[in-house]
Amino acid sequence: MAKEPWVDQDTCISCGLCIDNVPDVFRFAENGKAECYDPTGASEEVIQAEAIDVCPVSCINWRE
Repeated sequence: MAKEPWVDQDTCISCGLCIDNVPDVFRFAENGKAECYDPTGASEEVIQAEAIDVCPVSCINWRE
């Protein structure tokens, strides 16, 4: 099974960096927090570099 990005919405501050950087993977949920809606929308490398590594509160992680 491949890795999937996961957003801890309890930690998310709704800054939008992941959504701006990787809009094919992340969006705002109805509660205003980021969510991963298409884990196959970008490569693992792009998700790591453009979302996980830049998240100011480190709320995006991989799960298998």
